[in-house]
Amino acid sequence: MGASKARRRTEKWTRKNIVIDQRKLNRAKSILKVSTETDAVDAALDLVVFEGEVLGGIDRLVRAGGLTDPFDER
Repeated sequence: MGASKARRRTEKWTRKNIVIDQRKLNRAKSILKVSTETDAVDAALDLVVFEGEVLGGIDRLVRAGGLTDPFDER
């Protein structure tokens, strides 16, 4: 059983009706190596949320002085 199927049993899921670019969805399914459109959307959302968490953590490190911003002028 895939991770997202196990996740569906433990997390709140909501049915949505959306208009979506089928070519992008097919490409996402292929890249993410999932078999369903639902799993593709779920995995893509996981990636977006993870990226936001990583970038937020890096921003907090920069503000705390732990890293320097590579785009600051020197």
